Amino acid sequence: MRVIFLEDVKGKGKKGEVKEVADGFAQNFLIKNGKAKEANAQAISELKGKQKKEEKLEAKDLQIAKDLKSKIEDDSTIVEIKSKAGEDSRLFGSIPSKQIAETLKKQYEIQVDKRKIDLKEPIRTLGYTNVKVKLHNDVTATIRVHVVAE
Repeated sequence: MRVIFLEDVKGKGKKGEVKEVADGFAQNFLIKNGKAKEANAQAISELKGKQKKEEKLEAKDLQIAKDLKSKIEDDSTIVEIKSKAGEDSRLFGSIPSKQIAETLKKQYEIQVDKRKIDLKEPIRTLGYTNVKVKLHNDVTATIRVHVVAE
């Protein structure tokens, strides 16, 4: 029997796949538990429609991420953060990714999730630092952060 998987089933198929499985397995487990439905003409056309819709949304998300990358990597976009520092240009404390995201939103009205900012450890010195931010699976931008003394 041909079925369309509605969710991942270990060893059998992934969500959205159309596969041939044993009749008993399909009737008694997959369809009964809502993990799959029978692959008739109507169900297959619905699946194709959903896949096209998802592809359009993915393309739109990718374009938004590319536009955001161009804004972030523009020469005039430098996130300036003021912090107290000692004489040897070491900060009293540090600057975490949360503070970078908040400052980016305040200064340039660009919303970036702090979890997407790839900062191995917080910034602890004055000066310029390049910080990577993952905007999409295929798009990574670099934020220029300038830490100045108060």
